[in-house]
Amino acid sequence: MGPDATDADDRSEKDPDLRSSEVTEGIEKAPHRAMFRAMGYDDEDLDSPMIGVANPAADITPCNVHLDDVAESAYEGVDEAGGMPIEFGTITISDAISMGTEGMKASLISREVIADSVELVSFGERMDGLVTIGGCDKNMPGMMMAAIRTDLPSVFLYGGSIMPGEHDGREITIQNVFEGVGAVAQGEMSEDELDEMERNACPGAGSCGGMFTANTMASISEALGFAPLGSASPPAEEWSRYTVARESGELAVEVVQEQRKPSDFLSKESFENAITLQVAVGGSTNAVLHLLAMAAEAGVDLDIEDFNRISARTPKIADLQPGGEKVMNDLHEVGGVPVVLKELLDADLIHGDALTVTGNTIGEELESMELPTIEDLNADFLHPVNDPIHERGAIRILTGNLAPEGAVIKITGSDHLHHEGPLRVFEEESEAMKYVQEGHVESGDAIVIRNEGPRGGPGMREMLGVTSAVAGQGHSEDVALLTDGRFSGATRGFSIGHVAPEAYVGGPIAAIEDGDQLTIDIDDLELSVDLTDEEIEQRLEDRDEPEPNYTSGVLAKYHRDFGSAANGAVTNPGAKRD
Repeated sequence: MGPDATDADDRSEKDPDLRSSEVTEGIEKAPHRAMFRAMGYDDEDLDSPMIGVANPAADITPCNVHLDDVAESAYEGVDEAGGMPIEFGTITISDAISMGTEGMKASLISREVIADSVELVSFGERMDGLVTIGGCDKNMPGMMMAAIRTDLPSVFLYGGSIMPGEHDGREITIQNVFEGVGAVAQGEMSEDELDEMERNACPGAGSCGGMFTANTMASISEALGFAPLGSASPPAEEWSRYTVARESGELAVEVVQEQRKPSDFLSKESFENAITLQVAVGGSTNAVLHLLAMAAEAGVDLDIEDFNRISARTPKIADLQPGGEKVMNDLHEVGGVPVVLKELLDADLIHGDALTVTGNTIGEELESMELPTIEDLNADFLHPVNDPIHERGAIRILTGNLAPEGAVIKITGSDHLHHEGPLRVFEEESEAMKYVQEGHVESGDAIVIRNEGPRGGPGMREMLGVTSAVAGQGHSEDVALLTDGRFSGATRGFSIGHVAPEAYVGGPIAAIEDGDQLTIDIDDLELSVDLTDEEIEQRLEDRDEPEPNYTSGVLAKYHRDFGSAANGAVTNPGAKRD
């Protein structure tokens, strides 16, 4: 902040077009300025653009435990660039800690609360721009959704990922610990070994290290144009993370001065670039939900079938966890997300003319960077487009009489999965987890977990516990799991989520019974059950109308407000909901 000044005549004239002038300019705003002065702001600050630094720091999760330090660097960047930084907080939920509990129902709701709270603070305090910071999974879409809603000049800043742990001479992440639970239940791992893994998997601060949801959404923020290229991959505890934070603060002042808003650079093309990156690197299925929600907020006409269209033309070229062995830091060491984007641009798979928060196109930004080609890198986990891991991208949308509005699967192993067989239906996650842990799972099983959708849960719980227990027992490719809820970004194998319409609103998944014959065909993008439309309709008519699980409080409110997963499960009444 600048030196103290006491003479009102010495104050420079503030740009009247800045929204913050409503609370800083004029004789009648003396009480407002007095409040700012109580916090140490001076005349120089009050004459500057007011930049909110939205910070979800918390001791709730290692993803966010360090974000006060990241926010401080961003704050300094704003201040040094001539802005008036105002830091404020919002919530987070630890997906990993709430996983497998009733508390996981809060996770997706937290995306909406984050977006609402950042929108409210920036609106109420008349801010001119934002630096929005993300750590755990729902922080990223929540922060970007807030920027889209407010349409304030904004820069997205990721807090960075955790470094991998080490166990028995190999790198491990939280995914390995979750799968270790299943291995112990199967008798293939001792409790002592699991205990040792538990103590070494997460060595410090940062978001989960694989290409799980946090790193997927951080990478996507670059492809969308919401974050500068190269900003997603620096680890949480590396000095370069704080350099990125400072530069993001400086950029935030620039975008306010230039009035460069999300609506100026977000387009159908930028969302297609984000999907292209997602399917090329094997990103989280949750990004389908979040990109649909963000597009809905932006008024961009994005449809769930766009993921199939883009996946059909885009090869999978990165082998990262959960399907592979490498983590975000490995990608960082060879050049980060821009290396992948450059490969996709050179193959004419992304729109090089899509604008970014810098004011340049993504093509111009990539051309300005000295980037190696994937072929020259010779990194075993990155493949050139002309020699891909799979010819098609990792995300597929399945439809059929079990999922008329679609269901989502990520291909982490075989690219030609096919399954036919009887269903085993569970009414909630805990029943299925008990079944798996008691050792009942056999090759060829198809486990259905329903009543976990956006409204039915509410909140679409992630089910990494169940999927990891199945994978840990050696069934990642021969046991299918289906749900109207979600799977974690760390899930691998034959896991199909977001089945829509969900059971609560009378989707076909509510009609199926134990023993019904299921067909899954990844090549034909089919998810169906051997029932006629008339049989499904009759069963739905015969079922008892479900009662909401919660009748008061925040979960009851979001039970009422959530839209379909096929459209991003948005709650904003002004967004595209159907």
